[in-house]
Amino acid sequence: MFNVAKAIVHSVNIMDIKKISVRRGLSRRVVLTVACVCVAAGLVWLLVALLKKDKPQETLPVVSVQPVEQKDVNIYGEYVGRIAPQHFVEVRARVEGYLEKMFFQEGTYVEKGQTLFQIDPQVYKARAEKARAQLNKATAQLNKASRDLARIRPLYEQNAASQLDLDNAEAAYESAKAEESVARADLMQAELTLGYTKVTSPISGYITERKADIGALVGTSGQSLLATVVKSDTVMVNFSMTSLDYLKSKDRNVNLGHTDDTERQDAYVTVTLSDGTEYPHRGLVDFASPQVDPTTGTFQVRAAMPNPSRTLLPGEFTRVKVLVDVRADAIDIPAKAIETEKGGAYVYIVRPDSVVERRYVETGPEIGNEIIVERGLAAGESLVVEGFHKLHHGMKVRPVAAAPEADSE
Repeated sequence: MFNVAKAIVHSVNIMDIKKISVRRGLSRRVVLTVACVCVAAGLVWLLVALLKKDKPQETLPVVSVQPVEQKDVNIYGEYVGRIAPQHFVEVRARVEGYLEKMFFQEGTYVEKGQTLFQIDPQVYKARAEKARAQLNKATAQLNKASRDLARIRPLYEQNAASQLDLDNAEAAYESAKAEESVARADLMQAELTLGYTKVTSPISGYITERKADIGALVGTSGQSLLATVVKSDTVMVNFSMTSLDYLKSKDRNVNLGHTDDTERQDAYVTVTLSDGTEYPHRGLVDFASPQVDPTTGTFQVRAAMPNPSRTLLPGEFTRVKVLVDVRADAIDIPAKAIETEKGGAYVYIVRPDSVVERRYVETGPEIGNEIIVERGLAAGESLVVEGFHKLHHGMKVRPVAAAPEADSE
């Protein structure tokens, strides 16, 4: 500051002032007075400039805003579901005997028709051989009866045999024929029973641990359940819904229990794994119970879910999310933009003149990180999503566009 003042003083040419004073007849005192006045004016001007420069400018609070938009919003219901296999078949011993062999490794994949167990077949082989012998005997008797009948008929036609002889021959033939049919059926049954000593897999799938040890008596007098085969490349997700959710889904053309090309939406479901992540595949609701359980007020719903990598294990519980409603032209805003107090929920809106307005709103369902606003907002308004904690109604702000966020659905 002193350097500037000194420069101002030097800017006044004293010699020029003396020359002017001599020419005009001014006294030395007047000249000094004029010089002092010039210096004082320069100092005052410098002081005012410095004060203006040091005065801080008024800063407006910065808030992040995003435009209010209308769009179709899917509303999901969340329920507790249980995973069930698509097929769950128990492998049981159909004949009695001692378990001799096991032809699989527990917990592995088995094919349909693959041999799993061998039951001691000796008794059933003997029964099959006996039945085969009985069939041979019956066949021999049938052949004899057929030959006897063939001899009697010509004799009867020549009146060399009586009617009684012909009737007896025909009866013997028919009886032998019936005995042969019975023996053939007995052999078929014996061979079928013998085949049951070789236990095969009824379906393709993963087999559980064995339920009976080698050497144990199985069948009617012993343990009949040998193992279980589970087909789980597609699993069923079972859960319960309320009748109110069902009515909402019907009003919004959401299909439950069937697919229909005339409807707008199909009821796809997603499940959450035990680690909190969402399962990548979706399932479609293929069955909904036609009646409500009067004790719980709910009805059973089932969805088929692809399970190619066996991530979903039958029997486990999971969280199910299913489409139950579709809001057309709804306004949904980030949940973080809503403040709640005793009088209700409110948001901050930035008007075109950058003035903040505190607006009370009526909220609806919450979808992830978004909340549907039933009343209080209009499309196109600027909603404050960040920085509203330092605001009050009527305050002037500097709005900036909020960074886009990932879809919460």
